[in-house]
Amino acid sequence: MHRMRKIVAGLFISLDGVVEAPQDWHFPYFNDQMGEAVAAQADAADTMLFGRNTFEEFAGFWPQQGSDVPFADVINDTPKVLVSTTLKSVDWGPTTIIDHDVVESITALKDQPGRDISITGSPTLVRTLLREGLLDELRLLVHPIVVGHGKKLFADEDQPIPLKLAESRTFQTGVQAMTYVPADR
Repeated sequence: MHRMRKIVAGLFISLDGVVEAPQDWHFPYFNDQMGEAVAAQADAADTMLFGRNTFEEFAGFWPQQGSDVPFADVINDTPKVLVSTTLKSVDWGPTTIIDHDVVESITALKDQPGRDISITGSPTLVRTLLREGLLDELRLLVHPIVVGHGKKLFADEDQPIPLKLAESRTFQTGVQAMTYVPADR
């Protein structure tokens, strides 16, 4: 019997819940500990799952990066799955597009043999997967900064989503690395 693959989401988040444009506020906190945490998530996965906005941001940057840029080869070469009802084709491969039956398609993806499925950013998709019980781990790198504006991870949920803290540690920069799992697991 094979076990279902895990979907693991990793997000940079501010104290006030902002996940948008971390490139504008997170770099003063980036150190080797954070680099190792990000690399560990990437190393455990053989598939990357994206929502449209994050995919378009990444596709506008990573394909132009050479092998000398950390993570470039991993991000460019890893199979990607894009959840989007608006994008019908993409130039950044290898990419599969899920444009309907999202829950069924992602459940089928989890059931395929393989390693973890990693999500970076993509807060709308993360919320959907949490609501549907498909997200196995929510890894938040909570930065000690109030950004004050921008998209929040949880802006207006209408139903509680019970989680439990599975792991936490504090980096030297004051960033808290917190891993949450569904409370019923």
